[in-house]
Amino acid sequence: MKTMFLALALFATGAHAASNPAANPCDGVEEDQQTLECSVYSRDTAEKLLTENVQNVLERVQTQFGANKAQAEEFATKLKAAQEAWKKLRDADCAVEVFPAKPGTKEFNIDQNDCLTRASDERSEYLDTVAQSE
Repeated sequence: MKTMFLALALFATGAHAASNPAANPCDGVEEDQQTLECSVYSRDTAEKLLTENVQNVLERVQTQFGANKAQAEEFATKLKAAQEAWKKLRDADCAVEVFPAKPGTKEFNIDQNDCLTRASDERSEYLDTVAQSE
């Protein structure tokens, strides 16, 4: 009977965490699987923020060059090209950083996710400074 109550309590706690957006898999990491889940969560969160920051730069440029559509489009084209080049560099740098870990292993995936997270966070910070009006 106690086991059943414990199981129900654990289930209810898990359901609460899933419904609570403030909870994340990085809270209370104690084992390798949790570390992997946390690294995936951190990577996804950093990449989402990066996408938002690219969009924010494009919106700032539209505001700044509002009357000059050609200049705004040229800036957007350059930013998109720079972003693609940066992604290739980020991926190449992360491949070097995680070497010689074997692809597909937990260690490789965690290290790769951590590298992508760090690089994406750094790029987001940089993008926050682009096209800021003075």
